[in-house]
Amino acid sequence: MNRKQADFAAAPSSLSIIIPMLNEADAIVRTLTSAVNSIQKNISDRVSVELILVDGGSEDNSVELARELLEAIQDSDFRFQILNSVSGRTVQMNLGAENASGDLLVFLHADTIVPADFIAELAKVLRLEVYGWGRFDVALSGWHPMLRIVEWFMNYRSRLTSVATGDQALFIRRDIFKDLGGFVNIPLMEDVEICKRLREISLPYCSSLKVITSSRRWESNGIMRTIFLMWRLRYAYYRGADPDLLAQQYGKGKTYGKEKI
Repeated sequence: MNRKQADFAAAPSSLSIIIPMLNEADAIVRTLTSAVNSIQKNISDRVSVELILVDGGSEDNSVELARELLEAIQDSDFRFQILNSVSGRTVQMNLGAENASGDLLVFLHADTIVPADFIAELAKVLRLEVYGWGRFDVALSGWHPMLRIVEWFMNYRSRLTSVATGDQALFIRRDIFKDLGGFVNIPLMEDVEICKRLREISLPYCSSLKVITSSRRWESNGIMRTIFLMWRLRYAYYRGADPDLLAQQYGKGKTYGKEKI
């Protein structure tokens, strides 16, 4: 499907931040706090914001922690809802999108911290007509010097190829997301797959603001080992390998809530 830039809906005024989670008690409060702080800092942008958490059956107290935090704020600047779903990132994100009212859908990982001007940056995109989608630069939370190199390559590659990962807080106009049929229900590379379709519509808005995502997968599995594994899996995917088989290679012994893919 192709769409001319001039056909994009003009100046929508609302956004929905969709957060899939499963057993994220260690991270969800930090993520939500950063999002709420950004919302409150940028009230003057006059953008309506909703937070949608989609839980995939957490067995810890992720849901309770999230609900307690959001209800305690009692802020009129945003609204929130918590949905229950079967586990699976694509299923959870698609369910969140189905229940979203925002003109711009923002897909945020449960362990990703957003910058203070996150909402202001998205508000700027809302006022533009030429971008149907976009993403942020990413920083990894750890301190190892090799992680700075990983960050640079992730951001550079994304700009070069117009392909983003879920770590980069992917955002898509709701009408375009609906026309594309949402995320394909595959266990790995769903972010890459949708970006390949999105870049046929327009170039992405590449924000230089950085979201901070957990470096736990790199630190737990070894930085160099993870680099080589991800490059190998990505190359195999571009060669047409079955995402189910790739997920098995990457995710043996791991759970979605503890190890991101």
